[in-house]
Amino acid sequence: MSYLEIDKRYTGLATESCCLSCGGAINYSRALRGEICVDLGSGRGTDVLRLAEEVGSEGFVYGIDISEGMLKKAQQTAAKMDVKNVKFIKAVLEKLPLEDRSVDLVISNCTINHAQDKQQVWNEIARILKNGGRFVVSDIYSMDEVPEKFRNDPEAIAECWAGAVTKEIYLAQLSRAGFENIEIIEESSPYSKGEIEVASFTITGKIGKCCSCSN
Repeated sequence: MSYLEIDKRYTGLATESCCLSCGGAINYSRALRGEICVDLGSGRGTDVLRLAEEVGSEGFVYGIDISEGMLKKAQQTAAKMDVKNVKFIKAVLEKLPLEDRSVDLVISNCTINHAQDKQQVWNEIARILKNGGRFVVSDIYSMDEVPEKFRNDPEAIAECWAGAVTKEIYLAQLSRAGFENIEIIEESSPYSKGEIEVASFTITGKIGKCCSCSN
């Protein structure tokens, strides 16, 4: 599935007022002064700017997104607010343009389910996190395996449901990437999304201090 459909959809929503996330990872992130943070699927930049205030001038926040429209909107807002300790980057989640062991905290809201190779995304998160670094992610999982005809439908994936995997697969991917102390902070009841039943959750975990994950 090409990211072009996702870029097109979210560029079109960049100036809309609707909420595009499925959870509130930022509310549980507890960023500290001086930390380096990353928001995957940073959208209009709202959470990036909030994190930038929390980490202060000693810290820094990267916003990663695939949508040209969202990145442009985020950059404009940061410039208007004169926020200096942020940078917005266009990149796919499977290949993050950040150095190994350079980040304290990764957050994301309803974005990883879009990724073509979710295991590689979690491997990348593990790669960039410092030893003991943490993630707080809100996302969706499917109650049953998504039918093949929808899994390969770019439009359905861009609509934030056909790319979902089951909870069991989701947790297994975290484990394979080398994460420990995995905790589900909040979790919804199942609800209909597109042609399937899904649930939303916010999950956190840390990279092991002796992680030997393969990327």
